Amino acid sequence: MDHNNSNISNENFSAWTVFLLFLRLGLTSFGGPVAHLGYFREEFVTRRRWLSERSYADLVALCQFLPGPASSQVGMALGMTRAGFAGAFAAWAGFTLPSAILLAAFGVGLSTWGGIVPVGMLHGFEIVAVAVVAQAVWGMGRNLCVGTVRLSTMVLSACAILLCPTALGQVCVIATAACVGMIFIKPTQDNVHDPLPIAIRRRTGALLLVIFFALLFGLPAILAIWPDHILAVVNAFYRAGSLVFGGGHVVLPLLQASVVPNGWVPNETFLAGYGVAQAVPGPLFTYAAFLGASLSVAPSGWLGAFTCLIAIFVPSFLLVFGALPFWEQLRRSKHMQAALSGVNASVVGLLLAALYHPVWTSAILKPIDFGFAVLALVALMFWKLPPWLVVLCSGVAGWIFGSGF
Repeated sequence: MDHNNSNISNENFSAWTVFLLFLRLGLTSFGGPVAHLGYFREEFVTRRRWLSERSYADLVALCQFLPGPASSQVGMALGMTRAGFAGAFAAWAGFTLPSAILLAAFGVGLSTWGGIVPVGMLHGFEIVAVAVVAQAVWGMGRNLCVGTVRLSTMVLSACAILLCPTALGQVCVIATAACVGMIFIKPTQDNVHDPLPIAIRRRTGALLLVIFFALLFGLPAILAIWPDHILAVVNAFYRAGSLVFGGGHVVLPLLQASVVPNGWVPNETFLAGYGVAQAVPGPLFTYAAFLGASLSVAPSGWLGAFTCLIAIFVPSFLLVFGALPFWEQLRRSKHMQAALSGVNASVVGLLLAALYHPVWTSAILKPIDFGFAVLALVALMFWKLPPWLVVLCSGVAGWIFGSGF
């Protein structure tokens, strides 16, 4: 039931208070982006009444419309409603830092003392990544690939990216899917919504969008003129944060195409870190901190973790606050809704391709590997075990079975 506007709290908070509220969520929010949105709704709509049910749904719709991690972007916007831009940053920091610090520490430890970590345990983490990605493909496919056009877009996108597994290929697939959506998909239209309680001038929004596109196209141009390892890393993670539609799991193929072929991170380490990322609370985008800590080029370690974490989240800040002033107009555009439907179907195809390569081809080496992957998938989808427990059990099983796993 919607809350009346008269019941909505107008109380403002300091950025520090916003940080503490989101820090508690960052320490306890397991379960992925859909679960995160549920936690936010319970805390800020039902309990604290920062905004109405309808306004919250509208905010979620905006963040799902944009590329980037939807739950983190909703958190940024919620923080802004109470403490402005400082509150947005405080909400992001509170929700993100717990998992980012844990994953960066794992990456640093793996780089420093990787030799003492049992090979079987790392392989167990790789195998659980198969189950996690398969679950994501299934769940997203059921919701986003309904109908012949969307299903066909998903399958053709997967085939295309397997034939051309590069970052440029992924961009071309997403752009083509947007065109297909605009031509062949007729979206349902819902014009009933409340104005969002965030005031940003259109001039400010336009400036932020200009900065977003300037970085997206300018970083590769600068890199072509002035090759530099640090700039290349920033460009790769900024591009990944700019082009991820459909949830955090879709960042996997984008990052893999950037860091593994270049030799920055070994594929085994890449998948092991992705498996461990399922066991920590908070947004999946903090996986960037693990990769940054594991880089074989500068920056690496804690500096690399910080650099990659900031680079992958900067697009989210620019897009959310750049798009908010124009959201009313965008929401009414049937062409934009149709294009987004095509893009969403294509990103499921990208994730399906990633499920086969590199996830499956790197992790499923023996029949017993397949058996444990199926067991992990059943544990996640049907036994409803928490992801951190499935990851922990997979690592322990790999340790126990050793080379036989």
